[in-house]
Amino acid sequence: MWLKPEEVLLKNALKLWVTERSNDFFLLQRRRGHGEPTGRITGLLVGALDTVLDSNARVTPFRILLQVPGSQISWVIASGAAIEEVNKHWDWLVHNLLHSLSVFENKEDVASFVKGKVKGLIAEEVRSRQAAQEDDPEKFREALLKFELHFGLPSSEKLVTYYSCCCWKGRVPRQGFLYLSINHVAFYSFLLGKEVKFVIPWAEVTRLERVSTGLMTEAIRVSTRLRQREFSMFLNLEEAFLVIGQLADISVRRLLDSEGLELDRVLQQPTRITKRILEEQALREYVLALFRLPRGERLHEVVSCSVWTPHARCHTAGTLYTTDSYLCFSSRDEGNCILLIPLSEVLSIEKAESTSPLPNPIIVSIRTKKAFQLIELQDRDELVERLNSRLRALQWKWSMFRSRKVNSSVTVSVTQFSLNLCQNMEQVKERLWEDHFSEFGRGVHMFRTEKIQRLIAMGIPESLRGELWMTLSDASSDLESHQGYYISMVQQSMGHNNLATEEIERDLHRSLPDHPAFQNPTGIAALRRVLTAYAHRNPKIGYCQSMNILASVLLLYAKEEEAFWLLVAVCERMLPNYFNRRVIGAQVDQSVFEELISERLPELAEHVPDLSALSSVSLSWFLTLFLSVLPFHSAVCVVDCFFFHGIKAIFQLGLAVLDANAAHLSASTDDGQALMILTRMFIVCYLLIVFSFCFSSGQKFGDLTVQQIERLRCRHRVQVLQAHEDMIKENAVRTEMSLNHNCCVFPFVDLSHSFMERQYRLDRPQFKSLYGLLVPWPGGSDQSTDTVANRTFTLMDQDCDNLVSFREFASWLDTLYCEELNEKVRLLYRLHIPPGVESEVKDYQEQLKQMLQDLAKEKEKDVEKPLPPMNQWEFIQFCKTLYSMFHGDPDENDLFQAIAKVTSLVLQIGEVGHRGHSLGSEAASQKQVTPGDAGVDASRGDGSSVAEKEWTVSYAQILASLLTEQVLVNFFEKPVDLSAKIAAAKEKQYHQRAGLLTMQQRTR
Repeated sequence: MWLKPEEVLLKNALKLWVTERSNDFFLLQRRRGHGEPTGRITGLLVGALDTVLDSNARVTPFRILLQVPGSQISWVIASGAAIEEVNKHWDWLVHNLLHSLSVFENKEDVASFVKGKVKGLIAEEVRSRQAAQEDDPEKFREALLKFELHFGLPSSEKLVTYYSCCCWKGRVPRQGFLYLSINHVAFYSFLLGKEVKFVIPWAEVTRLERVSTGLMTEAIRVSTRLRQREFSMFLNLEEAFLVIGQLADISVRRLLDSEGLELDRVLQQPTRITKRILEEQALREYVLALFRLPRGERLHEVVSCSVWTPHARCHTAGTLYTTDSYLCFSSRDEGNCILLIPLSEVLSIEKAESTSPLPNPIIVSIRTKKAFQLIELQDRDELVERLNSRLRALQWKWSMFRSRKVNSSVTVSVTQFSLNLCQNMEQVKERLWEDHFSEFGRGVHMFRTEKIQRLIAMGIPESLRGELWMTLSDASSDLESHQGYYISMVQQSMGHNNLATEEIERDLHRSLPDHPAFQNPTGIAALRRVLTAYAHRNPKIGYCQSMNILASVLLLYAKEEEAFWLLVAVCERMLPNYFNRRVIGAQVDQSVFEELISERLPELAEHVPDLSALSSVSLSWFLTLFLSVLPFHSAVCVVDCFFFHGIKAIFQLGLAVLDANAAHLSASTDDGQALMILTRMFIVCYLLIVFSFCFSSGQKFGDLTVQQIERLRCRHRVQVLQAHEDMIKENAVRTEMSLNHNCCVFPFVDLSHSFMERQYRLDRPQFKSLYGLLVPWPGGSDQSTDTVANRTFTLMDQDCDNLVSFREFASWLDTLYCEELNEKVRLLYRLHIPPGVESEVKDYQEQLKQMLQDLAKEKEKDVEKPLPPMNQWEFIQFCKTLYSMFHGDPDENDLFQAIAKVTSLVLQIGEVGHRGHSLGSEAASQKQVTPGDAGVDASRGDGSSVAEKEWTVSYAQILASLLTEQVLVNFFEKPVDLSAKIAAAKEKQYHQRAGLLTMQQRTR
């Protein structure tokens, strides 16, 4: 393969290589010990060396060198494990380059020409490998070349896919191509001699919409903070819109969020993202949401098949999805028939005899002496082999867990406090459920059809509610496979005091305060253990308000350990990203809910243009599953539906509530009136609302699917995250800054960490990076810049926490770019006295404390305090800093001469002052000091006499000396455009990161 040219100082170092073919410019060499007769001692030694080396350190046996006549340096340009591969490269060099190289007069140009050619070949190989993954490799390779040619982005910027479309510029459509890469969306058009091209970073995209106007067909609108772009006339608009949404979502999550919204392992490596990977990821997210599987499950096989359904006495066609721990089946119509089989319940997966009525069948046997038949499976033999391989691995893992069972000694139940309902009604529902179990099965692997939806709509019997919640959420599988886990979490969390435990203690008595179960120590203790155990299990979430209400309801119908696993299922699978400090998941669903209102209730949306008011009311519906607004027994019925349908149930109930009150809400005049309308509705007509929702699956809102919700979530997550970051920025400016002119720093601050978590604070490496990019002067060597950056950070880090706040950073920029000359010199002066620089003064700690006290008083009284004098060593460092600042300035020579004069003048001033102090102190000592007094003075040891004898100059003396040189005054007063500096710095930083990413790819 072709290699990036690397220097080799000695062509034949240690005689490890043998030249096989050569000419004036190239050598083909073979490693000794490869392809030669045995018995030669040199070959044996080299062969043994290559054998014992680690695989990453081994040298390929064949290579091609570029050599320049008369030079001792060669370059490795190709290598290979087989002679045939290297011979192909050699033949290409001889036929395509060798004759061209003889025309070069300068031999150094030969090396540059060949190295450039080899780099081009490497780039072509990369394009070919990337294109080979696409459906049409030749067309994709051509598009990749155009993408690189038109936009000039770094080589690490990977093209994911492209589409032919029109970009609307006013009323004029521009036909061209839309290129979607891992970090940018780019458009290029060349029509009638006019070129249109632009690049939009995904990190700047704030909103994605499908719009339709009279001038165009349906279009995709991409909005940033500055403008909007509209694209239409796609061959497949649905596919393009989905891919655009996915790429924007991935990029924004990667850049803006570090809490909760964790990306799949494949998506964490942007260079591996392809269109096929995006399609697989979208399907995986859909499967996890449809079957409410753990977030860590990987999707393996997707196979069309039919399952024998005994209740229907026929085979039901659908799709089989296999993951790490589950077999999942869904009928073609989502929700008509769902089957979930945990592999923990499976005994065997076997092939049956294939017949014409039953082609390619397999039999899945489970522990309850039940079997499922699947037919019409493509590649049945390979599928069964892979499934059995995973089944054996999981069975061994579970056998290890079961051998370490721990008795749940602290597990109690508070179900004894549940209120008794009408016994006759409960008995009727229990008989209906027993009949259902006999026909459709019992446990996690029962068939979930429309009939069970009707039973759940009637309300699950109190005696079966805990069991069915465990079954429908599959928390029972977690409980079975993690025996003793809850007890260990309870024991580990005991005695821990942190923010989560404090909030739990505060909310314990607010959880269903009217229910008798939580009016006694037993129920409160059980609730405390469940919440603290979960906070210890998942510190990223810890504890969030509304979790106490949910856990209380779970404890009423399930045992304590079961309630814990139900809470795990809700927080981590069924309501992902809901329960954290920023409740991003709930905010995303509120944004989705607004769009559903506009789409499903257009008349209400027309009369209530600001839907955010309704979504602010509905936030508690989603966070507490209506437990906080509905009477208890009706709210529990909503929880029943939630465990069966997932979040879709809450969306449907929310739409039903608004639809039932649409007329009153449209006539309301303010948000308070709308809230009163909804509250009155819940109090008076709650039973009607709940039952009307439960039976509406096939009516007005029953066509809402999990796939639609997942696609809406993907798109709205971009909008919510960007809006959240904007809000944090505005709050930071409002609360931390009184200076308005440095707000342009925000777009440049590194977004690799969450703003909420970092609170706009920089550590030392981050500050030094920004310092080198934003200082207004040209700057000298890297060493001097690094030294001054370190001193600046130390000076600004007044609380000694190794972090600089945004206010301090902005104040520093304000001084450099907007203040007068005396303030800039004052800042430089402070960098060269403690605490900016270490001093040789003995009482350094006392001086530091005094300076910090003076700074605090200066802020309080707004009175300028005199700065401490500067000793000779500190002044020399100050002069070195000034010299380094002038490097690269157009007036560099004049500045050097001026600072030399100022330095000489200040040194003379300091020397005169030093001599005056020495003479004065000697005369005073001869007249006033007695032997006894001298002893007392020597015993004080306060360092005051030492300080008096030091060479020092003051800030005022240095400033006055600098003002004598006009060229220095002009340098410090020269205006610099901060916005232009930031724009240039962003570009430089972008290319630095792109180069780093390229290096990382090459090392893999």
